[in-house]
Amino acid sequence: MPTVDIYSMDREIVGQRELREDVFAVAVKPHILHEVVVYQLAKRRAGTVATKGRSEVAGGGRKPWKQKGTGRARAGTTRSPLWRGGGTVHGPQPRDYCQRVPKKVRRMALKMALTQKVLDQQMTVLDELRLEQIKTKDFAAFIHRFELDKTLVVLGKRDDVIEKSARNLRNIKVLRAEGLNVYDLINYPNVLVTQETIGVIEEALQS
Repeated sequence: MPTVDIYSMDREIVGQRELREDVFAVAVKPHILHEVVVYQLAKRRAGTVATKGRSEVAGGGRKPWKQKGTGRARAGTTRSPLWRGGGTVHGPQPRDYCQRVPKKVRRMALKMALTQKVLDQQMTVLDELRLEQIKTKDFAAFIHRFELDKTLVVLGKRDDVIEKSARNLRNIKVLRAEGLNVYDLINYPNVLVTQETIGVIEEALQS
């Protein structure tokens, strides 16, 4: 059973915690992580880009010039793709980029991402995370104390003081446990959680 140190906000070790093996010690399969990340990024695509074909652009109701006798190439409409302002050939059209990935696979991928963070010692666990007031300077000092750079902060529940204190900090993202996802775990090298958050995650992902 994996074990992690518990830190205070002053970066002092105040204890240890055992993590559930079925959540933080599963076999990591990169191809599943890749599949879920592609699924997440595909869901974010709007798929609203569109171009007009020759039948949709305005104008071109009459023949630009007569068929013969002008010395120019034959032309039947100004909406031809060969003309400036004409239609687009095989241009992009609105589409849905979403892919289907079973819920069990997504849950397993999240466990794999969490396991990898523990294996790489990139998960810092706090006994609690609390600020007296909304102040970005105080939160930045706390992050600097732990010598963390690009960091994902995961909260067990809503905390407006922490969320608002961190929202203007570069390379810091605050998520609630219910919003935890594979892409952010992979995208952020460091993960900061509390004991409360660990409990919420284990309860949500228990087999």
